[in-house]
Amino acid sequence: MSLQVYLNGHFVPEQEAKVSILDHGLLYGDGIFEGIRAYHGRVFKLNEHLIRLYESAKTIGLNIGVDISEMQEIVLETLRRNNFQDAYVRLVVTRGKGDLGLDPNNCPKAAIFCITDKLALFPESLYHNGMEIKTVATRRNNVDSLNPRIKSLNYLNNILARMEANLAGAAEAVMLNQEGYVCEGTGDNIFIVKRGVLLTPPIYVGILEGITRNTVLELAETAGIPTKQELFTRHDLYNADEVFLTGTAAELIPVIKVDGRVIGKGAPGTLFNRLLPLFRDLTKVDGPQIYPQTQNLQEVSA
Repeated sequence: MSLQVYLNGHFVPEQEAKVSILDHGLLYGDGIFEGIRAYHGRVFKLNEHLIRLYESAKTIGLNIGVDISEMQEIVLETLRRNNFQDAYVRLVVTRGKGDLGLDPNNCPKAAIFCITDKLALFPESLYHNGMEIKTVATRRNNVDSLNPRIKSLNYLNNILARMEANLAGAAEAVMLNQEGYVCEGTGDNIFIVKRGVLLTPPIYVGILEGITRNTVLELAETAGIPTKQELFTRHDLYNADEVFLTGTAAELIPVIKVDGRVIGKGAPGTLFNRLLPLFRDLTKVDGPQIYPQTQNLQEVSA
């Protein structure tokens, strides 16, 4: 059975979903998106993802055309149409169909599509054994040019960095800003642990304000783990007691080697092992339910 996707007010089989070749999301990367996860019949942090989507839209002057409550129902109904309880959701809003010029005023109506499917960003073995990451030459976009807090469809900055990581045989890249401070990975935020303190780069360094990043900071605070958001360099990264990445698709994943330097004891660290179960427990209870409470979920998945 083919996946059902939402496209501009209709649900259609994935292979029948079509957007115009004049859509400015395709022509110029003029649009925004969110990657969202569903766990145990709930959509984790859906409200936070939608707030970020609408903030991105406001910054680029994009009128989505539906309100946030309607958008929530679009996400939930897409999952229902595919009988999913656990899935990855890609929600996209483009500037819509226009002409071959750059002017967004020539795109009268935004295009909206929502796709849901299974996704495994990294092999399961990396969550147990840890991963190696590499610093790349491609620097993070300057916030004055294209602020990384806008989750836009123009991801070439990230893709070029990922290509460098691939060529170096690493699973993920470390991206620096123009001043040489550590920013983030190509699809993940970065945390380090030093002397029992959990540190992550501040938003102003030039990063996407990750939903999982913020969740980890909140979980750490509740658990009594001291946290700081401050600038740090590769020197701090190499000499950290622990390093791990966070992201919607990746969740929390440990790093055991950076640019050939072994991190800590070369194995997932104490705070990582403490925070991952807390995060996964939260996914069981956070977010709106996909199906009505009175519905038997076993029947849905049958």
